[in-house]
Amino acid sequence: MRTSPTAAHASRQTGAALPIALILLTIITLLAVAGMRSAGMGFIMAGNEQYRQKAFIASEVGIEQAMAFGIYNPNVATNTVAGTVPNAASDAYTANVLRQLNGVPQGALWGSSWNSFSTFHFEVQSSGTSVRNATTQHNQGVAVIAPYSSTFTGAGGL
Repeated sequence: MRTSPTAAHASRQTGAALPIALILLTIITLLAVAGMRSAGMGFIMAGNEQYRQKAFIASEVGIEQAMAFGIYNPNVATNTVAGTVPNAASDAYTANVLRQLNGVPQGALWGSSWNSFSTFHFEVQSSGTSVRNATTQHNQGVAVIAPYSSTFTGAGGL
């Protein structure tokens, strides 16, 4: 009896399809797990950036509040304003208004206003905080123009 060519060919197969399929399935699974971890890390980084932005806004609000309250006193070394950002109870700011040049007024260098006005220099240092310990620090220089006063000594009180 004679065997057909397909029967002879079938007897020589070793079953390589199953190991190849398992290897491909393992590779696809590893790629899927790596993709999920990468996406999860992306969400975490986006959340951290959002908290940093909130801390940035809180620090800017601190500068705005310090300038709005106008606590510029050249006789006091540091004035402080602290609070929370409106509509964001977890975001807070602390702003310190520091006098510069030891509170000595600076007069106009040249011009007709020499005996009319003086300027006092201040620096506003504001720090904003948000959840997850996100913090930012901003500095803003401020020059306050004041009328000339003979009670001051130095460049502004000539």
